Formats: sequence, C-alpha cells, structure tokens
Amino acid sequence: MKIGIILETKESEKAWNAFRFALTAKKQGHEVKMFLMGEAVECEGLTHEKYNVDVQLKAFSDAGGEIMACGTCMKSRQLNETEACPLSTMVDCVNLVVWADKMVTF
Repeated sequence: MKIGIILETKESEKAWNAFRFALTAKKQGHEVKMFLMGEAVECEGLTHEKYNVDVQLKAFSDAGGEIMACGTCMKSRQLNETEACPLSTMVDCVNLVVWADKMVTF
C-alpha cells in the first residue's frame, strides 16, 4: 500500500509517533512518503528526554522512507534544505495525496 503522511507539528510526542508510524509501515513493506509543513519542518535535530524525534526521522530516512519539507515553511524560518528534508512545494504535497492509497495526518 502507498501511505502518505502529512506532519504539521514539532510537538515532540506527536512528531515522534508520526515517524514511528512511518517507520513501522515502511518495515512492513509499504511505500511511505511524508510531507512536513508548518512547524514540522523543524523536526530534524529535534530531541526530547522521552521522545527523540531526530532518531526516528533518521531511522525512517535510512529505511528508504521519503521526506519532503515545505519550502515556504522552511524559508519563513530561515532554514535550509538538508539531505533528509529537501525543499518541496505545495504541488509536491498535492502529488503525494494523489499518489497515496491512504493519507494520515499528525
């Protein structure tokens, strides 16, 4: 199954669960793509004593999961794209929704 995930928060527990879900789906053989928008573009490097978002993000990326980050949201925060989170557009987000069999939002 093709699973699309839109993440809009950097709240540690919610973002951690989103990436855990994505990684679990990927490990079960699903195609999984994530689109980060709003404050979620700040998830790379995000750590918390209980919920280490960065570890889950990297594990998902290392497992072959695709992450896209809203370029407008990144630019408004003066963030640059990274290998794990390349700049993407709303067209990419729309294409993700069209591509996916199921969409999940966090």
